[in-house]
Amino acid sequence: MNESADWTRSIPALNGLDEATRKRLVALSQPVTAPAGTRLFGEGSPCQSYLIVLSGQVRVQKVGENGREIVLYRVEAGETCVVTTACLMSQTDYDAEGIAETVITARALPMSGFKELLAQSAPFRDFVFRAYATRISTLLMLIEEVAFGRIEQRLAACLIGRAHGKAELEATHQDLAFELGTAREVISRQLKEFERRGWVKLGRGQIALVKPSALESLAGK
Repeated sequence: MNESADWTRSIPALNGLDEATRKRLVALSQPVTAPAGTRLFGEGSPCQSYLIVLSGQVRVQKVGENGREIVLYRVEAGETCVVTTACLMSQTDYDAEGIAETVITARALPMSGFKELLAQSAPFRDFVFRAYATRISTLLMLIEEVAFGRIEQRLAACLIGRAHGKAELEATHQDLAFELGTAREVISRQLKEFERRGWVKLGRGQIALVKPSALESLAGK
């Protein structure tokens, strides 16, 4: 096997694969690329392959009957989508949608190949179920935050997380409402309160973090 073409070597979570499984995974999977904004799957669409992201970021979200949206999680380099895993194992259609937030490159393992490796390779099963368990834990945390968390704490944590250590981030009030699964009015009201305290400065589509330490303290970071 051409090592330069062996994309599995770039994913630490696949280090436990034996060579036979590694070769089979490389042979069965197909390259996928998509520009930012691509809808990779949607609610009600059939699930046909197991996607392993190599670069970029995919946002997985749920849209309610009232049109409200909430981000469930993001799939980044070296990760897989738990919604896809669940659909493949239960042979059901998607009940969420995935959007490429950036240009992505990935490998798509067809359903037949997924089932083959899942049945025949213990290391591949470990990879799939470790990723599944980790994501389920994240979703349980999200449920707890939505059900019991104070919006000001969740918003503070969101601002810190999206800033990635920078003093400013680009985000509209609707973006943040979408991220946190709440109404834009709620976010606008809380941001204005943060501004009143001198913690942030609001601009058009931008938020400057004037006192990130105060936000970190509120978020419990």
